[in-house]
Amino acid sequence: MNILVCDDDKEIVNAIEVYLKNEGYEIFKAYDGFQALDILEKNQIHLILMDIMMPKLDGMRTTMRIREGKNIPIIMLSAKSEDYDKITGLNVGADDYVTKPFNPLELIARVKSQLRRYVTLGSLEKKNGVFKTGGLEIDDEQKTVTLDGEQVIVTPIEYGILKLLTENAGRVFSMEQIYEAVWNEPAYNPENTVAVHVRRIREKIEINPKDPRYLKVVWGIGYKVEKF
Repeated sequence: MNILVCDDDKEIVNAIEVYLKNEGYEIFKAYDGFQALDILEKNQIHLILMDIMMPKLDGMRTTMRIREGKNIPIIMLSAKSEDYDKITGLNVGADDYVTKPFNPLELIARVKSQLRRYVTLGSLEKKNGVFKTGGLEIDDEQKTVTLDGEQVIVTPIEYGILKLLTENAGRVFSMEQIYEAVWNEPAYNPENTVAVHVRRIREKIEINPKDPRYLKVVWGIGYKVEKF
């Protein structure tokens, strides 16, 4: 699989390249957001490692541009570790966040985890099943989300949440249950992470995200997709 590494620090890019090539991945390198977007236009990329602080076009704005039409998994890289920066990264479309300096084994594990989700929840694996409630439809064979006949562009994580909740429309899932089912790993304080992704989904499928028709919160318990 092809991984794009985008960071203005060439030493970090080269180090990541060594780690990931040893795992059998093909690496593409970029040193600012414009280079990353150019590589994406010309090559099939399956995952992106994106630094936040870069010249010309930073990681946040680059991620926003990518999310206008692509659902490739994006892992943010940054020296910042505050929750605000993590939430901001998730809000603009990142799927995960790694703080520098990082443990190479942790980075590799996160890369493999995101790629597994891309295969099982993204566009690389075909399964049977169409799940529908009201005008919201999840086609698990085509890996598409449509609302009133119009396709909605979602990330693999967003797709996973929507599929879980729509397939079980009317059932309430706690944040821990959602995290463990979609991220496929134990949940440790998943509230912020799940809430950010739910907010992004609502912005895409709800006419009024503050008064949602489909993806609803059940206070003190979790979330559900309404059954119609």
